Amino acid sequence: MTAHLSPRRRQEVINALRRGTVPHNGLDVLAVGLERFAPTMEAELDSVAGGAAVFKAVRGEYGSGKTFFARWLGELAKRRGMAVAEVQISETETPLHRLETVYRRICESLQTAEFPPSALRPVLDAWLFGLEQEAGDDTDAVLERRLAAVSQTTPAFAAALRAYRRATHDGDNITAEGLVAWLGGQPHVAAAVRRNAGVRGDLDHFGAFGFLQGLLTVLRDSGHPGLLLVLDEVETLQRARSDVRDKALNALRQLIDEVDAGRFPGLYLLVTGTPAFFEGTQGVQRLAPLAQRLATDFTTDARFDNPRAVQIRLPGFTDGALREVGIRVRDIYAGDVTDPVRIVSRVDEAYVADLAAAIAGRLGGKVGVAPRLFLKKLVGDVLDRVDQFPDFDPRAHYSVMLNAAEMTESERNAASADEVFLELP
Repeated sequence: MTAHLSPRRRQEVINALRRGTVPHNGLDVLAVGLERFAPTMEAELDSVAGGAAVFKAVRGEYGSGKTFFARWLGELAKRRGMAVAEVQISETETPLHRLETVYRRICESLQTAEFPPSALRPVLDAWLFGLEQEAGDDTDAVLERRLAAVSQTTPAFAAALRAYRRATHDGDNITAEGLVAWLGGQPHVAAAVRRNAGVRGDLDHFGAFGFLQGLLTVLRDSGHPGLLLVLDEVETLQRARSDVRDKALNALRQLIDEVDAGRFPGLYLLVTGTPAFFEGTQGVQRLAPLAQRLATDFTTDARFDNPRAVQIRLPGFTDGALREVGIRVRDIYAGDVTDPVRIVSRVDEAYVADLAAAIAGRLGGKVGVAPRLFLKKLVGDVLDRVDQFPDFDPRAHYSVMLNAAEMTESERNAASADEVFLELP
């Protein structure tokens, strides 16, 4: 199952797990338990690539794999040539009710299969190249035809694109860079750059939707049939002031309505949050129209959840799933070392199961919270040592110790005080 991974992708996966973070690539081989969602997600991505728009909400407790799910979906999107942007919602850094800030974060995190974040400049250059290939000697006419729809809704975006084409044609890289920044929603772009394009001021809340439309148009015309936009950790809205929270919830409601109205063809909008955000009084339920749009029946057995519903829930890891992903990680690791036989024999399936049980046990038996720490320990504490030291036997030379400093808040909450080493003053 891991044979198709290139050495570079293997290293990306292993290095991320060693750091305790979710890899950005190679997630298909780690996607244990997501098979039930795959047919629906694939079909929805296909429809978006064909010009439709989709909204989806994903709910799950802390540690259930929401970020993993989003990045797994991102890999599926990039295989279709789509672009991906992942935006972490934050009360201070990226407040949801400031849509101009959300748009800026979209452009900063924009990536494609070929280009890492920020891929905005390469996308713009691909758009220009495609324009010139199609137009030949009649570039101006083709440009205006392509920009017709954008000009109707967001004339400033279209004007900046025209100016960007002129600047690149003239070799004026300073102006071109400034226009890329302005098109990406960056504030405080030099007045001379804006004057060159015939635009004024910075992007505001009301212009953000128009800029998103323009970005989708540029993506489509540069060979990317859509954009997967992930708004992650929206549950942080619950900690905001009540007025800020209400504005943010209304902004989310407005964004969903615009997707449903067909204003953003080629957009797959994915929102992740905890059950408390979707069901609690400090979250979605504060705004009745939003609650109605997201209402989904979760009273039946999780086995019969509908993946096509507007809101889906992640079941979290089971003991068996935790063992399976551990074995897959071991096999990925073994595929890029000088002595894979030693890796597989020393870290056999029984040892992987024992390590998984030990980590989950130190987290109060909450298997759903265990994957991050389990994989971090498996790679950094066990596999690395087996690889480097021929006489290292994890059963004889290693015992699990969790330090509060390496744990997330949800992991510390799951752990009992007598099972985790804590530095006391």
